[in-house]
This record gives sequence, C-alpha cells and structure tokens, in this order.
Amino acid sequence: MQHHIVYLESGAVIANLRPPRQAHHWTAHEATPQDQVETRLQDATIAIINKVKLDADLIARLPRLRMIAIAATGYNNVDLDACRARGIVVSNVRGYARETVPEHVFALLLALARQIGPYHRSVAAGRWQESTQFCYFDYPIRDLAGMRLGLLGGGVLGQGVARLAEAFGMQVIQGERKGATDLRPGHVPFETLIREADVISLHCPLTEATRHLIGAPELAAMKPGALIINTARGGLVDEQALADALRAGHIGGAGFDVLTEEPPRDNPLLAPDILALGNFILTPHVAWSSGKAMQALADQVTQNIEAFIDGQPRNNLNDMA
Repeated sequence: MQHHIVYLESGAVIANLRPPRQAHHWTAHEATPQDQVETRLQDATIAIINKVKLDADLIARLPRLRMIAIAATGYNNVDLDACRARGIVVSNVRGYARETVPEHVFALLLALARQIGPYHRSVAAGRWQESTQFCYFDYPIRDLAGMRLGLLGGGVLGQGVARLAEAFGMQVIQGERKGATDLRPGHVPFETLIREADVISLHCPLTEATRHLIGAPELAAMKPGALIINTARGGLVDEQALADALRAGHIGGAGFDVLTEEPPRDNPLLAPDILALGNFILTPHVAWSSGKAMQALADQVTQNIEAFIDGQPRNNLNDMA
C-alpha cells in the first residue's frame, strides 16, 4: 500500500521534516484553517498535524485515515477514544524539548525573581541616568538559592527543571496528583505543594482531570509572594483567577508561555493592566522552539511515520489505554 501523507501545518515547525524512506504520496500545506481540515484529509492515510483539532465527528468522516502523526507532545486536540475505536494509530513526539523548555522555565523564573523587566524599563525611562548614586533599589531582588520549587508533572521536562533547580541551590518537591488518595514515593500531597512552594512549575498534559488544576482556591492557598510558571498548557490554570490574584498582589508573580486559546483573542491575561505589571511575563508559546529542538521534533515525526509503515508503531498514544 502506498500511503498518502498530508502535512497540514508545515509552517508550525521551522525545520527540515524529511519525508519517509518508503514509497508514498506527499502533500504539504503551510497552514490549514479548521474548516478546511476535512477536505484536505479526505484521501489521506497519514495526517501530520500540530494544533488543528480532530474530534470524533471529523474522524468519522475520514474513512481512509490510518495514522495521525502529531508534530508535538500535547495531544488534547485529538479524540483518542475515536481513534482507538477506528484502529487509527496516533503518535506524538517525546523528549525533544528536554533542554529548551527547562531553560525557558528558568529564563522566566530568573526574570521574575531578579526583576529584569522592571529594571530594564526603568533604565529606558531615564531612572538610572537621574540617580544620585551608582545604583538604586526600586524593585526588590530575590535569590533562587534556598527557594522551594514545587513541580506538578514529573516527566522528562519536569526532571530537566529539577536538575537546573538543584544546580541553583533550590529545594525541589514533586507534587502528587490533585485528589489522589495514595502517595507515590518521593511525592508530597498536592495541597502541601500548593501551600509550601515558593515557586510552582507546571509540566502536566491537559486533560479533563487537569483542567483548571490551579484555580482560585489554589492561588489563595499559595504562599504570599510565591511565583507560578506555566510552560505546559494554558488550560491548566484558571486564567481569570490568576488575573484576579495578580491584581490583588497576593502572589509574587507569574511567567506564562501558554494560554487556553492560541493565538489568543480575548483572554484575562491580555488585559492592559495585567500586561503592564512588572511581575507578569507572557511569551507566545515558544519555550519548545529552539532550532535544535525543532529539528529533533521533525526527525522524530519522520521516525514515527516510518515505524508505522513498517508495521511497528512507536510513541503510540493508544497504548496508554
């Protein structure tokens, strides 16, 4: 069988995505609006996607589809139950961002703790030039050494963050799942992490169980001055509750690389007063996107497709059932 491979979002990854070595027909689109997904995949046996949604109704209307190769780690945009029912293999990429995402976490964390943004803006506004001494202390600086970092999510990325944290002299605690009755070795209860961490960093997939993992009650329970970093998925945090907490000044700050809807249209964290805060940093979902990481991702997509065609699927999300 010669597969028809359709790459729906080639512009989403700036790398050389090599076509598989096996005979195939290849079609690539730089971007695909959601309302054109069905038309473009009508004859596809293999779909390469990044963020377009493939729900149960759409999957049912794609009778030839045999594999979905996700050019990302997250998979909340694909209905896995519908794919399992049809025998459609769904493979994602894993571990490619083990360096770039943890580094971005610490870029956000260091910028918040050391007040990089506020100090830079004050210099640009002329504050240093007008100072009567060689420096000034308008924005209190905090050292990471001695802080307690709470991790929610213990995969490759969480482990990478833990290694960097230990190098900075931070104490790392790993949180148990919210609502869990059993405590895994090396984990602390979710509520304990929320209450005791100086910094909380999220590294969970977005599922119904993790949606709004951090909401108003959790934000209220955090230590005054605590920081929260999210480079995972926007829906893990109730964004309206976070905006309210930032306005109230209860938490020390937040560094986010993700939002619930991307690109964002109407989001509480895009309010002008929130974006103007010195203790809130928002980057446009780029933590994963170093050149090295994007090429590793592209190479893994090709490997996943080649393994599927050879009859030995790898990184198959259906295996999680």
